[in-house]
Amino acid sequence: MGYYKTIDGKQYDGAIIEMAEELTKGRGDGRISMDDAGKLLNAVKDGDSYTDVEKDTMAYIRDKFKWTDEADEWFRTEIRKWAATK
Repeated sequence: MGYYKTIDGKQYDGAIIEMAEELTKGRGDGRISMDDAGKLLNAVKDGDSYTDVEKDTMAYIRDKFKWTDEADEWFRTEIRKWAATK
């Protein structure tokens, strides 16, 4: 798989979308948990910058995947704190 995944004409980070798919496939109720959210945050942070593609990718994942309320709130708080330093 290439680095980018194009969905409806828009480019996303393919590795992060693939990770979200793997984290939710065939497990529990298919929602992104706190543990999953931590893995996704680490994947975004690995490049030490929050690119527009990564922002779009996370917006897509937050919209298209189910999250536990706790994980969603935690992720949004942590990504804001981290992105503010970039």
